[in-house]
Amino acid sequence: MQKLVERFLSYVAINTQSDSESGYSPSTPGQLQLARQLYSELTALGLSDVTLDERGYLMAKLIGNVSHAVPAIGFIAHMDTAPDESGQNVRAQIVHDYQGGMITLGTCGEQLDPAQYPFLNQLIGDDVITTDGTTLLGADNKAGVAEIITAIEYLIQHPEIGHGDICIGFTPDEEIGRGADHFDVEKFGAQWAYTVDGGPVGELEWENFNASSAKVICHGVSVHPGTAKNTLVNAMNIAAKFQVTMPEDETPEATEGREGFYHLVSIKSGIARCELHYILRDFDLEAMARRKTFMHQQAEKLNSQLRKGSVAVEISDSYFNMREQIAPHPEIITLVKQAMQALDIEPIEQPIRGGTDGARLSYMGLPCPNLFTGGYNFHGIHECITVQGMQQAVQLIVKIAEKTAEKI
Repeated sequence: MQKLVERFLSYVAINTQSDSESGYSPSTPGQLQLARQLYSELTALGLSDVTLDERGYLMAKLIGNVSHAVPAIGFIAHMDTAPDESGQNVRAQIVHDYQGGMITLGTCGEQLDPAQYPFLNQLIGDDVITTDGTTLLGADNKAGVAEIITAIEYLIQHPEIGHGDICIGFTPDEEIGRGADHFDVEKFGAQWAYTVDGGPVGELEWENFNASSAKVICHGVSVHPGTAKNTLVNAMNIAAKFQVTMPEDETPEATEGREGFYHLVSIKSGIARCELHYILRDFDLEAMARRKTFMHQQAEKLNSQLRKGSVAVEISDSYFNMREQIAPHPEIITLVKQAMQALDIEPIEQPIRGGTDGARLSYMGLPCPNLFTGGYNFHGIHECITVQGMQQAVQLIVKIAEKTAEKI
């Protein structure tokens, strides 16, 4: 599977960091650069219906090789990387046969410490791919892209493995919530699909956060500070007063499991106008409704206290818990469990404290659980993945395709 690693390293070398401030689709040119490279690879493999549209959506199909009817299934990954850390000039390194202890990231002084990341103790003997400590790695989700293509190549090279039609989809801008915006489910052609966008080996996820975005707009009054007495109202002070009303124990750093949160992600500051941008997350829709109500109530209370200036809250929904759409189709989860069992992989079923393209696609008529890639610490300079974990993801994709054909 040397080609798997080569593919992955070639993909992470291309900066595909998405940009929420962009009005284009894809939001950044690097995503189209990678998409064109992938288009060439898929075409060279001889796949059918290879298409790349102007928005950066890439689709292809491996035609089934069995004579009986088999439902078409899909595998999906996104090409962009998160805006949280730079994706420019990614310099990956491989620690072969990791034997424990600190992993030094390049020459920048950063390290992966088992005391901070206990999962490292489970990777003894594996080949660990890391960053050099100056950028993210891009395993989220270029590992998924590499794994899907490598699995498809393996199926082509081993025609003795029976499978139905396999649909492949690579999307832009998932990290900024736009990955499913222009995804053509009918054109894709699958009865159901799997995003390959999870973490450690064994992850099987079919429940995710309900997600909303909130913008808190604080209006002040700007005048020259020399004549400001009883006139100037600093919108940033209003914003600070609002933020301190938010529950300290309901933030990402204070929650886990099925606990929801409020998360202040950015601030656009100014004297006359200051904006606080939050994301709201909860697995339960009623709990999410209470979060929205709470934010509006805090704005109303603050407005009643302000002599001048004002605050307003605008909230919009981003995506919903895919469980509602996948639960009626338990067979697509059972199929994965059977494939994992055949590979001696222990399924780790847990809710995603986040979202995937699959969450929105499930509500667009394409049930779409999430599978592991073998990676850890996504979105940051401590991101890493194991070669062995990536290989197991490839094996799982192949086995799911095989099991689908066997079931009929």
